[in-house]
Amino acid sequence: MTIAEWCVFASVMLYLLTIAPVKWLGAKQFDNARPRDPAFYQDGIRARALGAHQNGIEAFPFFAVAVLLAEFRVAPQNLINELSILFVIVRSAYVLTYVGDRPALRSILWALGFVITAAIFFLPLIRNYLHV
Repeated sequence: MTIAEWCVFASVMLYLLTIAPVKWLGAKQFDNARPRDPAFYQDGIRARALGAHQNGIEAFPFFAVAVLLAEFRVAPQNLINELSILFVIVRSAYVLTYVGDRPALRSILWALGFVITAAIFFLPLIRNYLHV
């Protein structure tokens, strides 16, 4: 497996691990029979963790497809790997800023993550100009 493919796995783990601590820390109020109970997520940090989790689910498909498409179309693997690592780092920072209630920085990181994913997606298109 390539580093980029491991980053796809890491991005899944990131959005799963975004919500797990909130459920664990609120175990007394969390009802596993009703894991999506909106009342549990009304608390500020819980609501933000849920938002970061949901956004991770939304960001994942484009990132995964971009990586697989770039690899399938034989874009430079070192660039796919480097951009994928950068994506996971940016998304990790995004989660921290979301949970930490830093909306302006969070929006910047979201945009940066999207640009990184788009760059991976378009690597096959520009590979002839990269000389890598």
